[in-house]
Amino acid sequence: MKRNDIRNVAVIAHVDHGKTTLVDQMLRQSGLFRTEELDKLVGGQHGLIMDSNDQERERGITILAKNCGIRIGDVKVNLIDTPGHADFGGEVERILKMADGAFVLVDAAEGPLPQTRFVLKKAFAAGLKPIVIINKIDRPDARITDVHALMFDLFIELGADDDTASFPVIYASGRAGVATTDLAVEPKDLRPLFDAILNNVPAPDVDENAPLQMQVMALQYDKFKGKIVIGRVFAGKIGKNQKVSVVKQKDGSVFQDTVVQVLEFDRLAKREVEEIRAGDVCAVVGIDDADIGDTICELDKPKALPPLTIDEPTLDMVFRVNDSPFVSKEGKPLTSRELRARLDQELQHNVALRVAPGERESEFIVSGRGLLHLGVLLETMRREGSEVAVGKPRVIVKEVDGQKLEPYEHLVVEVPNDHHNAVMRLVLERQGEFQRMESHRGITQVEFHIPARSLIGLRTRMLTATQGTAIMHHNFLDYRPLKSAAAGRATGVYLSKNTAKVTAYSVDGLAGTLFVAPGEEVYEGQIVGEHGRDNDMVVNVTDPKPLTNMRASGSDAKAVIKPPMRFSMEMALEYIEDDELVEITPAAVRMRKIWLKENDRKKLARKQT
Repeated sequence: MKRNDIRNVAVIAHVDHGKTTLVDQMLRQSGLFRTEELDKLVGGQHGLIMDSNDQERERGITILAKNCGIRIGDVKVNLIDTPGHADFGGEVERILKMADGAFVLVDAAEGPLPQTRFVLKKAFAAGLKPIVIINKIDRPDARITDVHALMFDLFIELGADDDTASFPVIYASGRAGVATTDLAVEPKDLRPLFDAILNNVPAPDVDENAPLQMQVMALQYDKFKGKIVIGRVFAGKIGKNQKVSVVKQKDGSVFQDTVVQVLEFDRLAKREVEEIRAGDVCAVVGIDDADIGDTICELDKPKALPPLTIDEPTLDMVFRVNDSPFVSKEGKPLTSRELRARLDQELQHNVALRVAPGERESEFIVSGRGLLHLGVLLETMRREGSEVAVGKPRVIVKEVDGQKLEPYEHLVVEVPNDHHNAVMRLVLERQGEFQRMESHRGITQVEFHIPARSLIGLRTRMLTATQGTAIMHHNFLDYRPLKSAAAGRATGVYLSKNTAKVTAYSVDGLAGTLFVAPGEEVYEGQIVGEHGRDNDMVVNVTDPKPLTNMRASGSDAKAVIKPPMRFSMEMALEYIEDDELVEITPAAVRMRKIWLKENDRKKLARKQT
């Protein structure tokens, strides 16, 4: 039977195409909230309600999928906001199984980009009914007709059948909070979106009398309730105090437990109910040993649902215990046991992550979907007050039938027309393969296939070469035969000789770019600047100015120091080489050599030769 009183709809899009802004406007126009109530949640009228995480608001992206429940008349709608960045694709893949339909947003000027292709492909695989929303129609450079045609081409390219290719289209402006199904009709509000949910998103097919089957899609933690498992009830019913069997996805083993609470998504919160029926999305308290992918079943009828499939990670990085001379000055240094426990905690809900032991007891190899995926984890640990050191990101090379394969990415770069030559030069130097180029209204969009390892460090150099105007998007493509190694950093670095404070006198004569300012504390082996040659140089940046007999104010030359170059954590991770580390603390990001003492580095170099 169909449950016509329920609709489950996911909102998917490429990053920055306005997905969360549109969902926020839907909440504001749903009639379920007072404006003051929503404004209070974000601390201002223009904040994003669904991006509740601090990092999400600072970075301007959605990192974690979120559920909310609204009502349209007598119909309950479970709205699921999903991440738009390729690095968080692991969130999208499993969350789509909770939905029956999907709003697929695409920017009216940029058109479909790599993540649009990725999420649409996943929506087809999950059997969802797609509804295309061409967003930002009020942009001055909008090309609505062209984007509509590009979306149709993408549907056909991904193997859509005739019914799916006849997708409904809504034209919207998320910022203005308006939508229309006909461009000849001036949009007034988001009523067309609410109508599309009722008319185009299929009601879930359910069997409420069948044995219970609920699959765990996400996990949350509450300091009072403990672990909260979130998922969709595919068959039967789940109620408070019900005894259940749980089938583990990992090995098929079964354990029994009791449901303490059942919570339904009601607006932006959860509300305790006695029972949830098939077709609905809910949260369950009391099953502490359940993990993502497990199936909660009837006590005497344990039967697992098909396992969740998650794409493999493409990048790994060494996390290690911080052993710098400044350890514990700015945060809490994690022991190897504490670092392992923190990574194990992350594995419970971050299903696209992998952790393996490193060469030493104090280090672990952490694998993820990209630099941003691992960077968000590091930033979270840093905000928790922890100190950690990490090595250079490396792509994961697979061996199939004796042949080494490396991951390739589909790269799209948008840049003003007068800078596209710089983009071509940079990408082709890094073994990129040109695919296509198109230009509209002064902007050139260039597409490449490029090895994933060549993307490490490319964003910073791309912004420098294009005066900060380039916008890069990339998404995993496939595995291809391993090419020759790409060139490393072209310039050498300055390394501090001593542990002390930097003085203006000692750095005044250094050519190149400094990464530290006078007055900052540095330690031996820390990277303090960059110069034009290809070798590393140990320099003394801490010498105090010698006292002289000069007394006249104008007789003594004063040092004129340029402002130092400051690195974000992601920039530092892209910058370092194999023999270097990034030290991450709550107060600072520093780059250093693995072996801090110059004699130790020389001994190691002699051994390797």
